[in-house]
Amino acid sequence: MTAEQLQSFIASGLVCTHLNVEGDGRHWSAVVVSVEFEGKRPIARHQRVYATLGAKMHTDEVHALSMKTYTPAEWASVAK
Repeated sequence: MTAEQLQSFIASGLVCTHLNVEGDGRHWSAVVVSVEFEGKRPIARHQRVYATLGAKMHTDEVHALSMKTYTPAEWASVAK
């Protein structure tokens, strides 16, 4: 799997205002910014991203994904 493919899977299941995925084919890191994260705790945000990957997480197609998740307002203050 490529970073572009993984990014596409996430973007197809989650409305993102910013999305960046990097990795080596097995270990990935992502920065995900979505209005869907408003009012959600970090664990719920991560679960929402994992849900976009479905079986890919269970079949080891995506072995590891670390992520930073932000609302658009949080991202505006972090990205400065």
